[in-house]
Amino acid sequence: MGVGETVSMATIQEQWERFYRWGPFGLLALATLLALPIREQVMSAAEQRAAAPLLVTALALQIVHAGGKIPGPVYFWPRTVLSFVLSWLNPFFCVYAVLGYFDAAHYLTRRWALAGAFITAVTMAGAQSGGLPPDGLAQAAVFAGLLALNAGLIAIFGRLTDREAERTRVQAETIAELERANARLEQAMAENAGLQAQLLVQAREAGVSDERRRLAAEIHDTIAQGLAGIITQLQAAQDSEHVRRATALARTSLREARRSVRDLAPTHLEHDALPEALKKITEGRARLTVTGTAEPLHDELEAALLRIAQEALANAARHAHADRVGVTLSYMDDEVTLDVRDDGRGFTGSTGGFGLTAMRERAERVAGTLTIESEPGRGTAVSARVPLIRHA
Repeated sequence: MGVGETVSMATIQEQWERFYRWGPFGLLALATLLALPIREQVMSAAEQRAAAPLLVTALALQIVHAGGKIPGPVYFWPRTVLSFVLSWLNPFFCVYAVLGYFDAAHYLTRRWALAGAFITAVTMAGAQSGGLPPDGLAQAAVFAGLLALNAGLIAIFGRLTDREAERTRVQAETIAELERANARLEQAMAENAGLQAQLLVQAREAGVSDERRRLAAEIHDTIAQGLAGIITQLQAAQDSEHVRRATALARTSLREARRSVRDLAPTHLEHDALPEALKKITEGRARLTVTGTAEPLHDELEAALLRIAQEALANAARHAHADRVGVTLSYMDDEVTLDVRDDGRGFTGSTGGFGLTAMRERAERVAGTLTIESEPGRGTAVSARVPLIRHA
């Protein structure tokens, strides 16, 4: 069954519901209009006086039913009795009684629906044969024939009702299956998004790790070795103030080169998890808060968050001149966030330097994001968000 057919069936069901609620008003009004012109011919004065309160009662019953305040059986049986009595008084009220053919199965169980439909058939046959009770054998024979005809109509309506019930059941099952399929699709999309993020991080990790090893080896084999050779040569010829200064400068440069080689690998994470590594680098510099359940993350994620924290702390110390710095590491269901806030002097959006760019690039390399909020005199807030991908 297609979606269009399902929607069409839902629309038909809604139309039936509107008929069950508002259709009786129209049929009762039509029956009254048809019965009024012949009331003098078929009704005595007493019967006319009796019909008035019955009409008012039927109208009140329909109003209460339209408000949804009574159960189906409590509505169906009084209405059936009222329509039978009104049809006994005036045959044209069978127009109102015909409702029993349409909604007996809607309001009653199958066995009671057959009983309700048969009473409707008796009412219709009596009205069609000239009224109840039959006046003579001829009218009784006509009544019997019309009753058989109406009983046949009950069978036809019963089959239609069964078919409609089956269609309703199939519709409900189809809608339920569509809902389950949508739920499975959403779950698959969520799993696919997580897998895609993990593959992206792993691919970037492979490239970044290779590049780090290459840079470390290159610095060690070129700059560091060259500086070491310069120092050796200067020490051999150390006989002037300029040479001593050059030697000191070369040693400083060598220390920086070796530090750069060390920094290419996150040494703080060699023996500690991310929370412990953050605790060490924030000790005496910032207040650290860890929320959620800490989990071992993918190496590249932990390295990126640690580097971002180091850069943010360095900026707070060198540029912001902050009195207080807070670092918050939060583990959530599908992501990890790192927030570094200070009460320093802040900056405008146009003055972000290389360090901020480097932090943003680190976050993006691991499929994350980095946002920076700052105003002059109101401090700075750095927030990094990365996917929670556990250590393989």
